[in-house]
Amino acid sequence: MPFFLHRLLRFARIRLPGWRLPLAVALAVFLTSWGLMALAEPAGSELVAPANYWWYFVVTAATVGYGDFFPETLAGHAVGAYVIVGGIVTLTLLFTELATALQNARGKRLRGVVALDLRDHVVVLGYTAGRTERIVAELTVEPGTRVVLCAHADVPGNPMPEQPAVSFVRGDLTRADVMERACVARARTAVIDGRDDNETLAIAVAVDHANPGVHMVAAVRDLSRRETLRYVNPGVQVVQWHMPFLLSEEAADPGLTQVYNELMTAGGHGNTYSVPVPAGCRHRSFGDVQTAFGREHGATVLAIRTGEGLLVSPAWDTPLPEGATLYYVAASRLDPARLLQRA
Repeated sequence: MPFFLHRLLRFARIRLPGWRLPLAVALAVFLTSWGLMALAEPAGSELVAPANYWWYFVVTAATVGYGDFFPETLAGHAVGAYVIVGGIVTLTLLFTELATALQNARGKRLRGVVALDLRDHVVVLGYTAGRTERIVAELTVEPGTRVVLCAHADVPGNPMPEQPAVSFVRGDLTRADVMERACVARARTAVIDGRDDNETLAIAVAVDHANPGVHMVAAVRDLSRRETLRYVNPGVQVVQWHMPFLLSEEAADPGLTQVYNELMTAGGHGNTYSVPVPAGCRHRSFGDVQTAFGREHGATVLAIRTGEGLLVSPAWDTPLPEGATLYYVAASRLDPARLLQRA
């Protein structure tokens, strides 16, 4: 019997690859054991009745053995042993195929060739070692944020396999199949961080074609490319490549890049200035100064610097010592003499 089973397995491995092999072995053992058991057991035995034998076969092959049905003859015991061995072989083959399937699926995910099923996620297109890890780390600070990292084919596998919130897609970032596998059509934000500005522009075209309404953020080396990108998508937010933190902040809070640009551009609608707190200032807390700047000058105080360091957006009851520096936002620099009198 073992020789017969060995020969059967050799033939089956060649002819029946994959999941068909354990199923074929189970069927072969079931049919042959049923016929042999019918010969081994006395006529009229309840064990070989069709309504009973399938149950006996299952519990015996699984080595559970409830004992409600069992062979009575020595030959029947031998057939029962054959069922046990066949069941062990079947389960071994079954679990081997299951482990192989799981490993193959995991390998495909790590290689980025599996189509994903996500929505309301962030797609990061482009990979630069070290830089992209920092961007993704900032993106995933917000709980529940899912990120799909899309990299070129020269990246052999997921560079961040330890990050459960990060999925991986690999291929030509300008092709429609990559957009489909990364579910760009259902993404809320696309962060484009190409290897150069021409590639960034080409990726932006592909993203806009896949999802014209996506919140698109692009990093460029040359800010003059901003207008070109806006021909592709008027709502694209463009940040300088050497400021990667803006990519993650814009992705998390749409429109924040425009605020930063206004604050950092001379002559913008809101510029940042500083002024020292005068001696004898009648205001003793940050809240008092904030109220006075808002009511009397239409300005907003962002931070104060004291001997202990810089405090951005401090609590309103924070004391305001003499000699501290105030940093505020206003349409233009306010007259220091006027501030000394009022603030």
